[in-house]
Amino acid sequence: MMKAKVYGIDGQPVGEVELPLAFTEPVRPDLIMRAVLSDQSRDYQPKGSYRRAGLETSAKYRGRKEAWGSIKNMGISRLPREVLAKGKFGRVRRIPSSVKGRRAHPPKVEKTLIENMNAKEYSKALSSAIAATCNTALLLKRHKAVAAELAKLQLPIIIDEKVESIAKTRELLAFLNKFFAADIEDAKSKKKLKTGVRRKRKTQRRSYRKSILVVAGEGAAVLKAARNIAGVDSVSAKLLKVRNICPGGIPRITLFSKNSLKELLVF
Repeated sequence: MMKAKVYGIDGQPVGEVELPLAFTEPVRPDLIMRAVLSDQSRDYQPKGSYRRAGLETSAKYRGRKEAWGSIKNMGISRLPREVLAKGKFGRVRRIPSSVKGRRAHPPKVEKTLIENMNAKEYSKALSSAIAATCNTALLLKRHKAVAAELAKLQLPIIIDEKVESIAKTRELLAFLNKFFAADIEDAKSKKKLKTGVRRKRKTQRRSYRKSILVVAGEGAAVLKAARNIAGVDSVSAKLLKVRNICPGGIPRITLFSKNSLKELLVF
């Protein structure tokens, strides 16, 4: 089996650990991208309009010549018009081209939004994404600022229990700066305002470039400590998704804890 170095809280290797078979999986960019799109599609919210919208009106079509109150030969378009007193012709309603008319093709709740993926296929995509974190060439597509640091490190990066138990954000930031200070600063500087109503309704109005991902065991203190660092994300191994490791289909620098490796054995 493949082995990797374990890094301690001082940033130095403290031992070795055997890696799960997922790290030896061939990298399949096509499967990874399909799984990312499947993950993203699950965030979509079904949207639909009221079925009778634009149709709750007295307007009716009176274009037949023989009909009472016919519009024919009146010098106006024969379209559904509001029914007024004494046979008067009202405004055009009901049709898509009219004011307050129905929509031609409204959004429908029954539309299929989620792009499903076979369970075995997704499991293979997740293993492929985990293996992609060991590929320096792929990581450099996202992390050009730390090319020299990546060349020195043995991938993947495994952290020990002391790092996993860090509960303070400043302590975790100090640990990450020992490896990837330039990348964290780069992610912090590349921020942009969110668009539309998201800016008003969210407490975090800015989005940052994706930097480092921390994967730890369930309930680890480091998961909470990583929340407030710009560009850094954290997730427990049990809830790990392909979109966490490879946002946009490109892998990111990922730190795995020793405890998380036990939960990755299922892939």
